Amino acid sequence: MKRPTVLIVDDDPKIRGLLRNVLETEGFKTLEAATGKEAMAEVQKGTPALVTLDIRLGPDNGLEIAREIRSVSSVPVIMVTGQDDVIDRVVGLEIGADDYITKPFHVREVVARVRSVLRRSAQEGQAAASRVVLAEETAKAAKRCLRFDAMTADLDRMELRDRDGTDCGLTSGDFRLLTVFLEHPMRALSRDQLMDLTGGTEWSPLDRTIDNQVARLRKKIERDPGEPRLIKTIRGVGYKFTAEIEVMDPAHCSSMV
Repeated sequence: MKRPTVLIVDDDPKIRGLLRNVLETEGFKTLEAATGKEAMAEVQKGTPALVTLDIRLGPDNGLEIAREIRSVSSVPVIMVTGQDDVIDRVVGLEIGADDYITKPFHVREVVARVRSVLRRSAQEGQAAASRVVLAEETAKAAKRCLRFDAMTADLDRMELRDRDGTDCGLTSGDFRLLTVFLEHPMRALSRDQLMDLTGGTEWSPLDRTIDNQVARLRKKIERDPGEPRLIKTIRGVGYKFTAEIEVMDPAHCSSMV
């Protein structure tokens, strides 16, 4: 199991040594920085899993360093403050610090707070990742219900509703071809590409399979198959689907069943 790295930022070498010894004894890796410049260099490398940051950092302002860290990284930060630094603690938390430790501190408290913040950060990271996955799945699901030229395609059910709401009765082959067009709108697709994207057999220049499928699909979706407006023939290339596509609420498709 990978050991998390804690960056100890303090201008007092004795404090850094104390924290280093206790944290490494508890299974953490440590890095040390005596100045804000050194701290930022380590943070920008992306190495530390957590930062302990002394507010009173010699000539540097710990609060400004915390603000700078937060501007470039979401790494958890534990501020180390004096007993009388109440205002600084509040400002630190408002800036984005995750916790604080008050001097003089007990080393066991440091370890406990480091573990607590890392655990909370991991949980928040998992929750954020779950939200991203959910959003992607929702977006993907939303794109499964599409509307074009007053017709509605439910890609999950492989159904196409005509302009009056009736089922167009597309075959599975017809619907696969329509799906390819819907997923590649306004793009000229060669017969070879269409054959490949629909999962068909290997195509040769003498093969009329795709042309026959396009002709059959045109009869079912074009207002006038003799003068197609939705599936245009691109001479020397293949075909292009030119209809404007609207992404619908999946509930719209469900309500039409």
